[in-house]
Amino acid sequence: MVTGKIVALKKVRFDNLEPESVKFMAREILILRRLDHPNVVKLEGLVTSRMSCSLYLVFQYMEHDLAGLAASPIVKFSEPQVKCYMNQLLSGLEHCHNRGVLHRDIKGSNLLIDDGGVLMIADFGLATFFDPNRKHPMTSRVVTLWYRAPELLLGATDYGVGVDLWSAGCILAELLAGKPIMPGRTEVEQLHKIYKLCGSPSDEYWKKSKLPNATLFSPRAI
Repeated sequence: MVTGKIVALKKVRFDNLEPESVKFMAREILILRRLDHPNVVKLEGLVTSRMSCSLYLVFQYMEHDLAGLAASPIVKFSEPQVKCYMNQLLSGLEHCHNRGVLHRDIKGSNLLIDDGGVLMIADFGLATFFDPNRKHPMTSRVVTLWYRAPELLLGATDYGVGVDLWSAGCILAELLAGKPIMPGRTEVEQLHKIYKLCGSPSDEYWKKSKLPNATLFSPRAI
C-alpha cells in the first residue's frame, strides 16, 4: 500500500553478521518496541531486502538534529527554547528509565527535532535493559566521550540512570554556552576537564572507591 508518507530508514546488513552484532540489532528492536512516548523515536516497521541482504528499520522522518542546529552560525537558542528542548529530553528519558531502558549515548546528534520544535530521542544502538533492583555487570565502554559520566570513565560496571542524566546535563550546558563544555580527546583528559569544572571527590572517597580505574585516574594520578 502506497501512502506517500516520508519516513527515515536505518539500514542494517545481515549477511555474514557476527552473532554479537545480531544480538545488538535484536536488542535495539526489542527496546524500541517497548517504548511509546512523544519524545522517543517510534519504530514504525521493519522492511527486508533479499536482493541486498539488508534489514531496514523504519522511523518517522525528522528534519533536524540538535547537533546540526547548534553548529549552525545562524542559530542561537533562546532560554525558552533551551527549556523546551530540555523538558522534552528529560520527559523522554524518564519514560525510557521507567520502562527499564538505559539509552547510554545521549548527545546532540541523537536528539532529532522536527520543524515544529518536537524533540525525539533516537539511536538506541547502545541502549540496554536494566533493573535497578537486580545487579548485573554492564560495559563501561558506552556514551560518546564528551558526554560520558565520570563513573563510566572510572570503569564502573554497576550503574543506572545517572549516566543518561549526566549526558543530559552536558547537553543543557552546551545549549546555554553555545559549544561543548568538556571536549576531551582522551579519557584522562576528559576526567581532568570534569575535575577542573566540577571539582574532584575527597581523599576519603578515593580510599574507599572500588571502581577499577580509581587508582589510575584519581586527581593525583592525572
